[in-house]
Amino acid sequence: MADKKRDSLRKVLSGIVAAIAGAPDREQGLSTAKASVVAEWPLPPSATLGSALRLKGIEREIRARLPWAVRKFAKAETGRIILRMLKTDADAFQAASATISRTLEGIETLAVLPREAEDILTISARERHKWLKDGRLKSIGTRTVKMRGRSKAVTFHVFDPRHIEDVLDRDLASAWREEDAQEASENRRRGAGKAALTRAGKRQRKARSARTSGKDDAPPPKLEGWDTFEAEGLLR
Repeated sequence: MADKKRDSLRKVLSGIVAAIAGAPDREQGLSTAKASVVAEWPLPPSATLGSALRLKGIEREIRARLPWAVRKFAKAETGRIILRMLKTDADAFQAASATISRTLEGIETLAVLPREAEDILTISARERHKWLKDGRLKSIGTRTVKMRGRSKAVTFHVFDPRHIEDVLDRDLASAWREEDAQEASENRRRGAGKAALTRAGKRQRKARSARTSGKDDAPPPKLEGWDTFEAEGLLR
């Protein structure tokens, strides 16, 4: 009986030892399955122009050229583009890496979108529209896209990144803003002057109208000797 108990205990202990011995192999296989491969590409400041919105725009542009299943693995960070995928997706990783490399070759010439221009130059949408209309901001064309949640497509102007960079470096937005403020002040002054002249003209017309009305209401002048002339019947 004691021998049977010892044999049973020996079997239990042997199973535990076997389980412990096999654990590292399973963990190693699991870590291998979860291991990732990473590729990085530098992203120069001349591409982002210091704008977080521009950085996200570049990320969208890169993802749009990748297969749907791979897009989430590409990410834009400050100063770099990162692609991180599982080792088991080696073929997809290589293909995505090649696509990203081709896209980044001309990324500094990627057109600047309206909201990106506002963020780079620290201007409002109203200022962008005004300066675009009077030619201070120069458009390089339009782009039409179908926005999510909208039934109609939206068309908007896009800008040359080098033109936006020039406006930024020369701080032209501040100069234009000051010019607009001076113009608005001058327009208000002229408007106030015209309003004053209008009010003065109205007062003069009222005064003339009052004088004319007073003359019309006065009794007609009585002619001297008219009663005698009428009594003699000279008009009969």
